[in-house]
Parts: sequence; structure tokens; C-alpha cells
Amino acid sequence: MVTGPDQPAAHRRRSITVGVDIGTTSVKALAVSDEGEVLARSRVPHRIIHASADHMEHDAHAAWRRGPQRALGALQQTVARGELGPVDVAGICVAGMVPSLTAVDRRGIPRTPGLLYGDLRGRGEATAPLAADSSAGEAGAMPDAEGFLAWTAKEMPDAYGYWPAQAVATHALAGQAVIDTAVTASLGGLYRAGRWNDELLGRLGVDPARLPRVALTGQHAGELRRSRRQAQAAGSPPGWDDAAAVVAGGTIDAFCDQIVAGADQIGDVLVIFGATLIVWVVTDNWVDVPGLWTVPHTVTGRVLIGGPSNAGALFVDWAQSMLHRPRARIATGDGRTGDPRRVPLWLPYLRGERVPFHDTSLRAGLFDLDITDGASGVSRAAYEASGFVVRSIIERSGVEARRIVASGGGTQVAAWMAAVADTTGLPVDTVAVPEGAALGAAFLARMAAGLEPSLDGSQAWAQPGQRVRPDLTWHEAATRRFERFVALGSGP
Repeated sequence: MVTGPDQPAAHRRRSITVGVDIGTTSVKALAVSDEGEVLARSRVPHRIIHASADHMEHDAHAAWRRGPQRALGALQQTVARGELGPVDVAGICVAGMVPSLTAVDRRGIPRTPGLLYGDLRGRGEATAPLAADSSAGEAGAMPDAEGFLAWTAKEMPDAYGYWPAQAVATHALAGQAVIDTAVTASLGGLYRAGRWNDELLGRLGVDPARLPRVALTGQHAGELRRSRRQAQAAGSPPGWDDAAAVVAGGTIDAFCDQIVAGADQIGDVLVIFGATLIVWVVTDNWVDVPGLWTVPHTVTGRVLIGGPSNAGALFVDWAQSMLHRPRARIATGDGRTGDPRRVPLWLPYLRGERVPFHDTSLRAGLFDLDITDGASGVSRAAYEASGFVVRSIIERSGVEARRIVASGGGTQVAAWMAAVADTTGLPVDTVAVPEGAALGAAFLARMAAGLEPSLDGSQAWAQPGQRVRPDLTWHEAATRRFERFVALGSGP
């Protein structure tokens, strides 16, 4: 079909890219236009497996391999039905949480548990060979990946490969296990100076050939290759023409969220409300803060201070489930009910805490309850706990914050956003597309397809949603509770 400026818009072919995000509780996929408009979306849920508070894993075959296939298949069905008009899929990129790891066979099928960040197998007996090159003692390091490889190689020494979630997914979609250079930053001592650490791998008995190929972020890493059997298994019509679609190396979800959030001014605070709460305070001065991470922003002259916390949806949804209160959607109220002074206090550390304590032994607690308290107050307290963690990180950073830019699925919960505004005293600007990691991955897919020269254009994809302002009365009461939070040893 010939297209041109005089052709009716409804009949012009347009290129789209697809971003896939392997999250802690689901795989999300977006089909996105050149302008950053979300044309279609899909979601495939999966389970988190906890054998104890110190274990956290996925069924890697279901979550990392079949999940992306099914999520992409659902988008393919949408296109095949003609709902998007004539389109060409230019590129695909998969994002995911870090670190993660599983052992795979020759077909790329996972054969061991999909280990996730914070699982004790990242710090168990199998990590003994790592001492000389381990990053475990480095400030801001993520040593789990080293421990994951040590444990997995011991569990399945004859595995064909040892791959993180992103590599499992890229192999499922393109026949190649590829991660990008952003992911290598989460691998501790396993990857240094632009290459796999042969000495450390040798001590583990792991051949570097069993690890994924590394590609530059946003670069062509393969092409989408799906057989008829794979397409049918994913529930998608084999007639989808994906021959031209390129695949980028698998990348980090939080990085993708960042590039399309629009949090790039000094004093912006990017908060990603996913299963993990991720807080990044934007400044122009590189400062090393005890307990926090300092990393470059993708915008020249900007720096991010903060890191991940366990006070995200893993905690909030658990607390709501204890109350038999499913997540409230944005239309159901902001949770500001009752007396603002009569709210108990949660410490949200169900499975330890990451920044700023880096202590897996911490546990949650509920304080200051009395017989007059009800479910609404305990529910509000859970949302406030996230806000107290955000406020704690902001105060530790030493940066004067001016607003919170909120991304992630939690932005759809009005009571959560209101509680964060009240606890921090800052306006909360939600993004229009809560699946920020998938949206950012779709932009990286554009780079891989040669449609964007750099990350600079990603700022144009930032789409504002609603603004939630703090309530002065609730803020004053929450500030007194924050002081109690600090006194219990969980604040600055």
C-alpha cells in the first residue's frame, strides 16, 4: 500500500513500537505510536512465590517466558482485528526488575526457580567463592546477582545458560538471550570494565558463554522470530507480519520509567509506585549520602539520589488484603476520612528494607492502635507508611523538594496518592500512563529500530495526569506521626 500526505489518515500505515515490562506481579505490554500515544495495552498476571519472608521467586517459565509471549500475543490480536488501522511493528523492547536469575536448557526454557531481588539465595552458603571480587561490601551495590549465580550454578551445574528475566524473554521472542548495558550495572562483580569477569566466573565454575550477550542500551539486538506453533501457543494469529520488527536488549524497568516520567528539574522527586517503591530525588550536585544511591540522570547536568524500598505495593496490597480491602480505584475516594489525628502507624518492612538500611532482618509492625480504631484508619496508615519512606529519603538527600512525579500502578489508587501528598507536604503529579516501564521500553525499541537517535526525544513522551495536593490538616497530623516513625528507628 502506498502512503503519503494526501492519503486519508485512516488508511496511512504508521509504525508502532511495543514495550514489554516483566513486573513483580504481572507482565504489561503497550503498543505505542511515534508520538508516544498508547494505542493498545495488555496485562498477564503471575504469582510471587514466598517460601518464607526471606524467599522471593517466580515460576520463571510462566512469568519470564510465557508471560511476554502472551502479552505480545494479545497486542497482536488487537492489530489483527484492525482496531489500530494499518500499522507496522518496528521494534520491541523488554524491561524487567533487577536482579533476577534462572537456569535454562537449550531451548531457553527455565529449569530452576526465577530468583528475585532480596531472596536469601543471593546471600547464602553458595556465595562463599565470591569473597575476592564480590560487590557485597560496596555502598549502593546490588550483590544479589552474584549470589544468585553461585546458588543456581550449584543447583544446576550442567545448565545450558544462566539468564536474568530479560534474557529469558528476549530469547522467547527473538531466539537470542540479550541484556543491555543498563542491566549490567546491577550485576555486581560479575560484569566489570565492559566484560564478564572471567576470574570470578571461574571460581564459580561458570563459562561466560552460558551468560547472555550484552548489547548497548537501545540498540538492535535481534529480530522478532516466532514460529506458527509459538504464535498459536501465545494465542495470537500466525498471520501477524512481524518480519521487520527488531528487538532491543532487555533492560531495567526503573530506567525505562525514568526516561518518560518528565521528572528532570531540580527538586523533582520521581516515585515509582510498583511492587517496589523506588524514589529518585533530582538535583544537580553529585552527593554521596549514607544508605542511598547516587546515579547519573539521563538528562545532562542532573543527578538522582535515592533508591528502592520494600514499602511499595508488596506491602500496601498485603496490608489491604489483611483488612479484606481490595485496591481502591481512583474514583472511590481519597481515604481522608475520620479524625486525621486518629491514625495508627505502620513500619512497612515485611521482608527487610533496601535503602537506606540495607537490612534484610527488619520486620513490619503496627503501632499506636486502640480499641476505637477501625479498618479505614489501618488502611490509611499503610498508605502513609509509603509516604513516610518517601519523606525520609527526601530529607536524607538534603535536596529541597518541590513536587513528586508519580508513576506505576499505584498511581491509580487515590487514597495512596493522597496519603503521600499529605505525609510529604508536596503536590503529587501522576503520569498519564501508569505503565511507565513499558512506555519507556517502547521508546528504547524506537531507538533500536533506528527511529530515534538518542534518549533525548523520550522527554516528549512524558504525559502529565492528575495533580493531588496535600491537605493542610492531614499534613500537620501526619507530620506528628512521621516524628514517631523517626523515633521508632525508621526515619532519618
